[in-house]
Amino acid sequence: MKVSGWGRYPVLEATVHAPRSEHALREMIKSTPNLIARGNGRSYGDSAINRSATIQLRHFNRMIAFDSKTGQLVAESGVLLADIITAFLPRGWFPIVTPGTKFVTLGGMIAADVHGKNHHKDGSFEKCVDWIEIVDANGEVIRCSRHENVALWEWTIGGMGLTGVILRAAIRLRSVETGWIKQTTIPAQNLVAAMSVFEKSQDATYSVAWIDCLGTGEQLGRSLVMLGEHVKNANLGQKQANAPFDTNTERKLSIPLDFPSWSLNRFSIRAFNALYYWNGLRKPSEQIVDWDSYFYPLDAILGWNRIYGRKGFAQFQCVIPLEQSRAGLTELLEAISKAGAGSFLAVLKKFGKQESLFSFPMDGYTLALDFPINKTTLQLMEHLDGIAISHGGRFYLAKDSRMTAQTLRASDNRSADFATMREDSDLRNAFQSAQSERLDI
Repeated sequence: MKVSGWGRYPVLEATVHAPRSEHALREMIKSTPNLIARGNGRSYGDSAINRSATIQLRHFNRMIAFDSKTGQLVAESGVLLADIITAFLPRGWFPIVTPGTKFVTLGGMIAADVHGKNHHKDGSFEKCVDWIEIVDANGEVIRCSRHENVALWEWTIGGMGLTGVILRAAIRLRSVETGWIKQTTIPAQNLVAAMSVFEKSQDATYSVAWIDCLGTGEQLGRSLVMLGEHVKNANLGQKQANAPFDTNTERKLSIPLDFPSWSLNRFSIRAFNALYYWNGLRKPSEQIVDWDSYFYPLDAILGWNRIYGRKGFAQFQCVIPLEQSRAGLTELLEAISKAGAGSFLAVLKKFGKQESLFSFPMDGYTLALDFPINKTTLQLMEHLDGIAISHGGRFYLAKDSRMTAQTLRASDNRSADFATMREDSDLRNAFQSAQSERLDI
């Protein structure tokens, strides 16, 4: 069947298997020369596709145990984050770290070591994982943690499924009193002002900025920085306080058809960005919003990836180290604005410090932008690759769909160590994705 990631690029012919039991999964791994696991298909590119054997884990979707004292949840890797929230938020528990969509699986979050709007305070997803059970190439189940099979643990988190098939894991949730978020919106006239807001808001639990990537001059990088805090029950009105988790987040918007390729151009994107910024200026600076609106605004639009047309889209996401962030981000935004190929879904976040064997985050700023697939944007993203590399930046494999092996090596010297580990452990012959082949890791 034809398979793609969320970006719908590239689209590849692949043989897809969907085992229904642990025994069937282990037997399949033992008998299959090379394969890759696939969760809900929300990585943007080809990281969860193997042409000869893609192992769909949608049947591994059980939540096994929960400790109401510690917030520890044991679940299979195919469980959706959305289902975890549905089950446990009414009980007063919420993910410690969450990406920008809830339609991802537990295994996928571990494989990508996802980050959220609170990396500067709480780190990446690894911080809330207690242990992982992985099926190796021999079909054996191995448990790893910070204290057991440590090397496997360290390479698996952020390893994009290339160390084995994640079967189940134990993660910790955070205790919350309500399902509401206090959102503070701070307009920033340009990139320098936006970065100043981030630096002054280190104590905020959550921080993220929508950024206008087509601004120029004094408006280069104008942004709306949105800070967030979990609202305590005592700070709600009486009606809300009586049902603190009843946030009425059901949404039914959907994109039924692919947009025509001409609909996204510098004029429509510039108009959207101007309207979005103006709308942010006119809203109250402080609002109480539901958890779904704050963390997962795009999830409210089912099939939003169809906005980019039938050819799909690619996301460019890099992180620039802190000391070079201002110069690097300025050069990136100037190049995007000059090309006129901007994105209306441009996001800026500040990361905290992180030391890891192969995870994406580092101490600095991360910029993420979506581009419709065409010759012009593919050339632009190659140019952006070079700018990011020149400022010490690296790229997020969970969002990658078009990077070259040379670009990866130039941006991240850890990739050579990862490839060597896979070669020495004979993992390269067992677990492969279209992305790992393309990037030679």
